[in-house]
Amino acid sequence: MSKFRRLGWLNRLALGLLGVLFVVLIGVFPSNSQEAQTLRVGTEPAFPPFEMKAETGELEGFDIDLMNAIGKEAGLKVEFLSLPFDGLIPALQANTIDAAISGMTITAERAQTIAFSRPYFKAGLALAVKEGNQEIKSFDDLKNKRIAVQIGTTGAGEAGKIEGAQVSQFDSAPLALQELANGRVDAVINDAPVTLYAIKQAQLQGIEVVGQLLTEEYFGIALPKNSPNIEKINGAIATLLENGTYNAIYEKWFGTAPPELPLAAPALEGATAQPFDYGKLFSNLLVGALVTLALTACSIFFGMIGGTLVAIALISPYTPLRWLCRAYVEFFRGTPMLVQIFMIYFGLPALLQGLGLNFNFERFPAAVLALSLNSAAYLAEIIRGGIQAVERGQWEASESLGMGSVETMRYVIFPQALRQMLPPLSNEFITLIKDTSLVAVIGFEELFRQGQLVVATTYRAFEVYAAVALVYLVLTSVSATGFRWLESYMNPLRKMSKAKA
Repeated sequence: MSKFRRLGWLNRLALGLLGVLFVVLIGVFPSNSQEAQTLRVGTEPAFPPFEMKAETGELEGFDIDLMNAIGKEAGLKVEFLSLPFDGLIPALQANTIDAAISGMTITAERAQTIAFSRPYFKAGLALAVKEGNQEIKSFDDLKNKRIAVQIGTTGAGEAGKIEGAQVSQFDSAPLALQELANGRVDAVINDAPVTLYAIKQAQLQGIEVVGQLLTEEYFGIALPKNSPNIEKINGAIATLLENGTYNAIYEKWFGTAPPELPLAAPALEGATAQPFDYGKLFSNLLVGALVTLALTACSIFFGMIGGTLVAIALISPYTPLRWLCRAYVEFFRGTPMLVQIFMIYFGLPALLQGLGLNFNFERFPAAVLALSLNSAAYLAEIIRGGIQAVERGQWEASESLGMGSVETMRYVIFPQALRQMLPPLSNEFITLIKDTSLVAVIGFEELFRQGQLVVATTYRAFEVYAAVALVYLVLTSVSATGFRWLESYMNPLRKMSKAKA
């Protein structure tokens, strides 16, 4: 009997320990219901005054304050994630974020792939031009003009409808406005509050807004289809409108009382789904591939010339020249190419114009210059290594035959060095093909940018980017095959075996 009592005591002790362990595990590993209370919200912090970085590094703006108020009212913990504007909808489709707030206009096209909350802001597109421009006073004056817009926005859609217009699409609104400030475009079509903020608050000089608002639009919070948070967010917006919190946030950032907001955006009335046009995708990617090849060919041509000259300077006996070229190589190899592109295309014209020089870059020359300068730095080291790999006896033999330094380099040293340089040259050429995608940031419509433009209007991210990757794979594979053939063709052992045969 006592034995059974002892077992019962042990059982109670074991059950007690299991209970304590269960409580500890609950505390360490939150339940799914607790995780669901965190709302991951995507935003692009380059759209003032809606979302931007404060001096402290924290996010601030109208959208940020409103989303935090919505989260507090709905019992949701808001966690902001910074994403590019054209990446917000693909992120929602992939469920990597739970919502997106970034001044996103509610449109019928977007509503085909994502859901929207009720409208939270009434806006419209504004037309910005350089001060003193007498030719452009309204939307009707934009025919055959150069226009800058932000990719994936309703402004880009409106610009595409203008007859004869040359439209440049940038990753953010500030870049489009900077393009106008530098004088490379005639106008910018962008959301009115953002443009006015840039002119008045961000001290963007020499730009003014003309004419009336081009459109009447409504911003909404974007969510995945069938999101369980739609009702919570809509209910929170309604409460904030009723209790005056929305009015206080609006007046904080815009200094006026907010307009009336409808329950649903007029743009969604009678919306119908549009089929995906694979033929247009193929034609756009083909054009982009040709532009990519043209960029690569021009950049490798000028890069080889520059790289050869720098390589010769690096092995020359002139110390100042060696130091100068070494500094060039280290700078372009040690800084990101993206930064170099921004410095050349945006920074250099702004600097020279600030000094009173009317200087501007077109996109193609700027892209070729940036890619060539970067490629020349890498090619210089490849060529220098190839030249120095040739035995010193070859130089001495050429000198004994009475050949000058130029003849020796041309007929003896360089042909031998070229065979050793082919594998790294192949790598550099293939890398350059892929690096051309970076010039998309200045609105250049090469292969990657063409894919972005299709995604911005169709929101079919996986299919489009898979097709873009396939085209890049074809281009790099063909290039690699060509270099392998050239390496085999220049192999002296192959020539000797053919001669014996």
